[in-house]
Amino acid sequence: MSPISSNPAAGASLSAGRRSRELTDAVGGPVVDVLVVGLGATGAGAALDASARGLSVVAVDAHDLAFGTSRWSSKLIHGGLRYLASAQLDVAHESAVERGVLMERTAPHLVRAQPFVLPLTPMVSRGQAALAWAGFRAGDTLRLAARTARATLPAPRRLSAVETRHLAPALRSDRLRGGLLSWDGRLTDDARLVTALARTAAARGARILTRVRALELTSSGARIRDELTGEEGVIRARAVVNASGVWAGDLVDGIRVRPSRGTHLVLRSDRLGPLPAGLHVPIPGETNRFVLVLPQGDGRVYVGLTDEPVDGEIPDVPEVPETDVGFLLDVLGSVLDVPVHREDVVGAFAGLRPLLDTTSADRPGSGARTADVSRRHAVLTSSEGVITVVGGKLTTYRRMARDAVDAAVAARRLGAGPSPTAALPLVGAAAPHALAALRAPRRLVQRYGTEAPAVRALADRDARLGERVLPDHPVTGAELIWALRHEGALDEADLLDRRTRIGLVPEDRAAALAAVRGLVGEVTATRRD
Repeated sequence: MSPISSNPAAGASLSAGRRSRELTDAVGGPVVDVLVVGLGATGAGAALDASARGLSVVAVDAHDLAFGTSRWSSKLIHGGLRYLASAQLDVAHESAVERGVLMERTAPHLVRAQPFVLPLTPMVSRGQAALAWAGFRAGDTLRLAARTARATLPAPRRLSAVETRHLAPALRSDRLRGGLLSWDGRLTDDARLVTALARTAAARGARILTRVRALELTSSGARIRDELTGEEGVIRARAVVNASGVWAGDLVDGIRVRPSRGTHLVLRSDRLGPLPAGLHVPIPGETNRFVLVLPQGDGRVYVGLTDEPVDGEIPDVPEVPETDVGFLLDVLGSVLDVPVHREDVVGAFAGLRPLLDTTSADRPGSGARTADVSRRHAVLTSSEGVITVVGGKLTTYRRMARDAVDAAVAARRLGAGPSPTAALPLVGAAAPHALAALRAPRRLVQRYGTEAPAVRALADRDARLGERVLPDHPVTGAELIWALRHEGALDEADLLDRRTRIGLVPEDRAAALAAVRGLVGEVTATRRD
């Protein structure tokens, strides 16, 4: 595998200046082949897919890259085990294949193997344990069918009680029978994946325009508004792809999305102690649902997730209800030696999954729980000719993007061949041995891949940028400057809430805000000079 380039000047840099120039060119300019609305994982993936086929592309979002659902996931690239249990064999296989694509070909710097322990406590009967073990073995068969190497994802195995406690010392030892060890794919960060997709698309000529709201879509383009200036205009396109997730129905009539809320809690790592592995904590009364405990390596641990239907208006940033917090703490407390209390929760976040509502039009929302609704995606064409892609999940974003662009190419008879994205490395990607040889801290390599030495060089040239923004969080000033110059960040919120995850803890966000605001001001002043 060879990276696109470790040099961001090769066209992959996104910045305020590039946005301004390309927005001016796009509004009222020549007709482009594809306009993509929405810059979450699927929209950014569609922009990359179309541009990689040689099509001209403009992609817009009313907010920032990964502003919506794509920054609120579990940060996992699932292999499809859950879908085997519900007999969704095609979805399970698709998930396993896409996991392998990300881990071995397109983003090995951002996705790695994550071990999980399912503790066999008295609450897990021997029958349930046998069922879980059969599921993990079936998941390994999925790995084999997807042709993902054993070196990439190790085999599941049984653990003794001593081994289980070694991997998760916070577990209650009383009557612990042992554990089950399994592996899945884990993202360094979901928003970083979206940023890499957008930058890779930009390197192939796509115009990536954040803070540009689509006000109205037609088969020939969109009326848009620059959210920074309030100015309106038109972008003309031969094909329009609506990839706006849970907001898809706001732009196209006839699209019914059934949102499902997934909530995560944020704890300080020292609250649970060392966690070499994540945890699968069985939910009482459920046979195939778990609460996940996910150590992040940045002094934090995520605990999630719920799966609850959401009715009413879709907010820009979903709120976390106290009922979700209580539910997650109760399940977590069922396996811990020392329970976690409400005051230990330093942050929380919720994402809305854009599940396709396939219930009867006169009975919206009826039928299965959202936990049981299929994660299959759909590509739909409206009477106006706008192509909407909805449903699915983060792991299968590439297939969703490919299918949407396939539909656009067929409907508008665009001159393009098949999608090349299954073998197209994202910016920063390289083979594991090449990544291991980079002269940069391991943490930077896992976030920036082959660009890690360039990020480190910023700190080498200016010692001030090598300092942490917060004493207890690893992000440095160099990473923020990099995000402003090369990753399309425009303001403090972009930096705190998406390019880094400092903002997930309100206390940390407040403490870092002044320093981050100062760096934004410095970069802005440099642009003016």
